[in-house]
Amino acid sequence: MSIRIDDIAPDFTVDSTAGKINLHEWIGDSYAILFSHPKDFTPVCTTEFGAVAQLVPEFAKRNTKVMGVSVDNVEEHKKWKRDIEAFAGVPADFPIIDDTSLHVSKLYDMLPAGAYLAENRTPANSATVRTVFIIGPDKKVRLTMSYPMSVGRNFAEILRALDAIQITDGAPIATPANWIPGQDVIVGLSLNDEQAKEKFGNIDIKLPYLRFTKAPKK
Repeated sequence: MSIRIDDIAPDFTVDSTAGKINLHEWIGDSYAILFSHPKDFTPVCTTEFGAVAQLVPEFAKRNTKVMGVSVDNVEEHKKWKRDIEAFAGVPADFPIIDDTSLHVSKLYDMLPAGAYLAENRTPANSATVRTVFIIGPDKKVRLTMSYPMSVGRNFAEILRALDAIQITDGAPIATPANWIPGQDVIVGLSLNDEQAKEKFGNIDIKLPYLRFTKAPKK
């Protein structure tokens, strides 16, 4: 079964570089980002883990935890972390889980149910494990993204999407195309003009169904 927006994120308990982790307990009252990779010691993945390592303080400011998934074991992850830290110039202070069994990859529909890893596998054997999930404190999936092997993820966009999710969470607003923090937001159609003015003050009516207002403070 595919994972859809607003599904409860499937729970799991696994070994990781930070010890045994239960996903829902680990999330607690934070947001969480789960991002997966097809193999340790691969070039694109190393640059991506490096980008995440550099952004850990930014995620922390947003009450967001990050967890890496890779289909190798913890000992390999710990060795790979040294390369990641050498490349990124900062510690990789986030857990990477052991998914050698493909349990998490299958649970999150990253691989076909019958997938297996050959003894002398290559990254291509697990190529579809290139996915991002943003999960809310309520344990619901808020966003999913999947990438092909050849395209490195833009973690600045993932951070931007997280900001958009957080600012609209529980509020009758949405963000327009290419929105970045500080820009105006769209008033939700659940409010008429008078209700929108009462709630937000000034609104900028571009079209009857497209109304902008200042972004609320976090």
